[in-house]
Amino acid sequence: MQLLRYLSDAPLRRRVTAATNKVEAFNGFSQWLGFGNRGVLADNDPVEQEKAMKFNALLTNAVIFHNALDIAEIVRQLLEEGWTIEPEELAHISPYLTEHINRFGEYSTHELGIQPEAYDPKLNVDFTQLREENLTSEGFGRAA
Repeated sequence: MQLLRYLSDAPLRRRVTAATNKVEAFNGFSQWLGFGNRGVLADNDPVEQEKAMKFNALLTNAVIFHNALDIAEIVRQLLEEGWTIEPEELAHISPYLTEHINRFGEYSTHELGIQPEAYDPKLNVDFTQLREENLTSEGFGRAA
């Protein structure tokens, strides 16, 4: 009965599709954040598996919360500037934003006083032997 109702009721299909898309967007966002070991649980210990999953859920929820706060602050600024923002427009904004996140951090060595060596664009490798081998192998290919 549920399947027939789903097939015959277009608004129900739209609601189910929208809910499914939201869940998939959350799962994709969560997977993107959990970059360590590509989400593979390599440990056979159920306690360690549960810890990894809960840590990823905690991290995901913290980033969603932070994104929601950032979105709210931007909306407040726009309203103060005189923009009109409709609730329907806000309904299309997702907190699953990743463009502003640098997952691997930024590392600076200038505080340590380390200077990199000057870059030399020349590659000092003698390819003569490889060229000779290539010419002899090509010769065999032609004779065959």
